[in-house]
Amino acid sequence: MFSKIIDISAVVSKIQDNSVIAISGFNMALTPEYLIDGLFENYIKYDHPKNVFIISDALPAIPQRGLDKIAEKLYNDPSQKFLRGTLMPFLGFSPWLQKMILEDRIEYYGWPIGITSYWFREIASGRPGLITKIGIDTFLDPRQEGSALNNLGERNETCKINLIEVGGVDCLLYQAPEPDFALVRATTSDEDGNLSMEEEGIRGSVLSIVQATKSHPKQGQVIAQVKWITQTGTIRPRDVDVPGPLVDHVVIASTQNHWQSGTIEYDPRISYEIIPPVNDLIFKGLSPIVIQDYEKIIARRVVLELLEIFEKKQNPVLVNLGIGIPAFVSSVMMEEEITKFIISILESGQWGGIALSGTDFGLAISPFALSTMPDMFSNFEGGIIDAASLGFLQIDKIGNVNPSILPDKIFGPGGFPVIAGGAPRTYFAGSFTAGKNNISVSNNKLQIQDDGKIIKFVESVYKVVFSGNQAVKYGHIIRYITERAVFKLDADGIILEEIAPGVDLDKDILSKMEFAPRVGQLKEMDARLFGENKMNVKEEFIQKYRR
Repeated sequence: MFSKIIDISAVVSKIQDNSVIAISGFNMALTPEYLIDGLFENYIKYDHPKNVFIISDALPAIPQRGLDKIAEKLYNDPSQKFLRGTLMPFLGFSPWLQKMILEDRIEYYGWPIGITSYWFREIASGRPGLITKIGIDTFLDPRQEGSALNNLGERNETCKINLIEVGGVDCLLYQAPEPDFALVRATTSDEDGNLSMEEEGIRGSVLSIVQATKSHPKQGQVIAQVKWITQTGTIRPRDVDVPGPLVDHVVIASTQNHWQSGTIEYDPRISYEIIPPVNDLIFKGLSPIVIQDYEKIIARRVVLELLEIFEKKQNPVLVNLGIGIPAFVSSVMMEEEITKFIISILESGQWGGIALSGTDFGLAISPFALSTMPDMFSNFEGGIIDAASLGFLQIDKIGNVNPSILPDKIFGPGGFPVIAGGAPRTYFAGSFTAGKNNISVSNNKLQIQDDGKIIKFVESVYKVVFSGNQAVKYGHIIRYITERAVFKLDADGIILEEIAPGVDLDKDILSKMEFAPRVGQLKEMDARLFGENKMNVKEEFIQKYRR
């Protein structure tokens, strides 16, 4: 057989000008950093490839690594000809890509993670694109803006979204160019190119990316980065994540270019070779998770909502927890010892376990199952999960939510539109205001010494990423949970339902909103949220079921 093992310089020279390149990566998990660096070094040395368009299922970068490191060099080169544009769901960990996009230096299209993962699978199946209801009445809807998030994208329309009708229902057709090349990552390849991911923390969309690249009418080339080469036949068939006939070339990377996550080079807990018990020692040796008092109030309030679902369902609750404050919900669940009642699932594929945060977000310790990203997003879009808790940047009077896009900030939609659009219950969780603050808890009351200066409850959100009208139309239960107030959504907009002890309604809430919400039968938020000790909800449930 012909050897598929190849030197980095030889393989990147095969990538031609004007290519569409699909790259795997969820922050640093599954990011083929060695291939990305090698591709750019080839451009610097030989002025090729030029004018490439990159598509990713999430974001193959964190600050100063992966695509962000390259983007900084491109930003400082006003005549760069390497990158013409990108379809990328998330930009939050790539400040330099954001700068290039905001200054209209490259095209940008912001599809959600689940949509992009699905799209790879649809293209692999020979279909013209992805058809879905996700995105209706949001910035993705072509009746509003479509997915182009800068002027260059609007003008060139490399990626398009069209409104179509299916059985009398408005849907969107997502279309983008098929990849010419795929840069993906696994842990091990055998001599025939069979790939396994035994040291990776996620499975991502790697197989779908590979299949999309190999589909007709134009079959592209697949290049894989691995740490290890093993003999043919030594990877068990059940452990092969990508079959060798779909892989053209394999490059061996050094450990320094193959980290499991943003802060972790290698930890067997991250790749589930060791499954520690869920207790206080689970994070030993990892960066500590720091939760402010007011953030813990919010996370606890979300937990109470989830326990209410459990009480009605009488079965474990499936919940997706987003980045930011929602990710702290899993820490509260661990503290309260209720991880058997509430099972968190991450968009990157993990079922259960404790989610990591920051640049390690997307990884978890001690999950009991690991899905691919397209498979996991089916659970979100199809409403298979019970609930989701997601962060927010802006909320308006009719319940629309903008999690991540402002005129000077463009993090992209991430997994948000698919998760919030499909979950039957969504709890948007975040601080009431933004900016530097001094908010603490004392004597079981909220103390606001200095408030954030940025208003988050606005007359109209800058970009509609979640549609309140669509949520009401499909009967979804929506709540907006902050440290000082809790709102719910109905057909007439949002209603204020709860207020924190120690907070003044006019001074601390109404005066910090751009609109006057309807005020329902106002009650005080649960006192347990503001206690120094844990809420002891597990004991309460045990007592209840014993009766």
